[in-house]
Amino acid sequence: MRRSDREITDLETIHEIVRGCLICRLGLAVDGEPYVVPISFGFDGEAVFFHTAPQGRKIEMMEANPRVCVQFERNVELVTDDDEACVWTFCYESVIGFGTVAELVDDREKSLGLNRVMMHYSDRNWSFDGPSMGATRVWRVDLEILTGKRSENKE
Repeated sequence: MRRSDREITDLETIHEIVRGCLICRLGLAVDGEPYVVPISFGFDGEAVFFHTAPQGRKIEMMEANPRVCVQFERNVELVTDDDEACVWTFCYESVIGFGTVAELVDDREKSLGLNRVMMHYSDRNWSFDGPSMGATRVWRVDLEILTGKRSENKE
């Protein structure tokens, strides 16, 4: 990381940032073409879980290249200056992760993955029936690298 003064090295702080986010951005690339899409997600400290429709561009790209990037941010604040445009900045906390995405196909695994997503937003467990499970694809990103960064207001 270029700005080591902003790096977050404590893994629990990184996990806290991820758990405090509402949206994850999933970065994909195939044949030099990048694609970034916001997703709802669940997180267990080692993997990110999400669901998709049965087909679409995201799925085509993940099947072509399962190497992905995930990005999270929270506590974003624009810091302005009345006199100088070049000193405007943002305060934020962010996490970027890299890993490999895999589809969960077993109903038990799919249910666990969907519950990770729902737990993130509702803080409770849910049960899923056959029809909703059949119409939903569930994915897990096994994270190999997680890095955190924080830019704080200097005032």
